[in-house]
Amino acid sequence: MRKTIWILLFMLAVAVLPACQRTESTDANARFYQVRGIIRGFAPDRSTVDIQHEDIPDFMPSMTMPFTAKEPKEIAGLKIGDGISFRVTVTDNDLFLDQVKKIETSEVHLIASIPSRTVSSRSADRLKERDTVPAFTLTFVFTRCAVPNYCPRMSHNFSELQEIIKSDPKLAGTRLLSITLDPAFDTPAILKSYGEHLQADFTIWNFVTGDPAEIDTLTQGFSVFVQPEGGTLSHGLATALIGSDGKLVKIWRGNLWLPAEVIEELRKL
Repeated sequence: MRKTIWILLFMLAVAVLPACQRTESTDANARFYQVRGIIRGFAPDRSTVDIQHEDIPDFMPSMTMPFTAKEPKEIAGLKIGDGISFRVTVTDNDLFLDQVKKIETSEVHLIASIPSRTVSSRSADRLKERDTVPAFTLTFVFTRCAVPNYCPRMSHNFSELQEIIKSDPKLAGTRLLSITLDPAFDTPAILKSYGEHLQADFTIWNFVTGDPAEIDTLTQGFSVFVQPEGGTLSHGLATALIGSDGKLVKIWRGNLWLPAEVIEELRKL
């Protein structure tokens, strides 16, 4: 880690669904699901709403995750703890909700959550910019995800970064590392095909898993939320830039960052 600039992405692998296929997205191939859930939080600008939702048959199990509203006014009057029904629209590249209606929380049937295993409450564990990243050892394998504007969007961004790195000799020392949040699921046999699907150049970009305790340490250090729910994981996303000196240069939270932002920071190095 002392001779290479690393870009790390913490992401989740879940069951493969049609949304993982990277094809042109049109209204004609959109899929629609009627869902019920309970509001658990909002982004500071209310651009997204965190909903603990019931199982969505043929799409995903019950979990808590952020949703983007097609029309922000539909969630403007909601508050944490409200029960709602809503429609989820899924295309190959996006996922959003609409048709939001308040309902009684008793109408929402949820699977009991298991306490989070990877969120540290000790601020001392959490890395800050210019901190040195602790040494770690991981096994290189390859990953996949189901929600189109979450992990797949991040992988698409990494695909763009890979091509820019390959085309610019000044960035030749940069490496991309996607770290799974679910090592129990991400076996090499299951995951290798995803790296091939993304046409990853494995001399530049690798997906990794490792000992669960070591991954827990990393997620604590980078303050990545991981919550087992309904047989899968609710989780956050973090993308970190680590300099050749092993120090954390910058960290991006969530799925809204653009490859150009990362390239700008790389060029400063």
